[in-house]
Amino acid sequence: MTRSEIRIRVDRSEEAIEAIEWDADEAPEPGVQEAKGMLLALWDPKQRNAMRIDLWTREMTIQEMNEFVFQTLMSLADSYTSATQNRNIGAEMKIFAREFIEKAVQEEARGRQA
Repeated sequence: MTRSEIRIRVDRSEEAIEAIEWDADEAPEPGVQEAKGMLLALWDPKQRNAMRIDLWTREMTIQEMNEFVFQTLMSLADSYTSATQNRNIGAEMKIFAREFIEKAVQEEARGRQA
């Protein structure tokens, strides 16, 4: 068995998250990486609930958040399909993700016009 570590550093002010940095033993790029947002979910089997940490920096734009959530939903659909072999539900999740990004882009465009 091998062990691998993921390290996350968060700089906070009283008002917001200022910076998120991470590195990992098996990261695709060596060294510390910058991030504008992160979603971490861990399953607690005893409590039977998800423990979550959702963070984003003040510099993350609405467009970036929309793209981040869309890509996360698509990845979650792939993970769900891989874990359960339930391709129908995985496909439904991807349909929802595509509908989400279409509506998010429309809402963002309306906000820019106002």
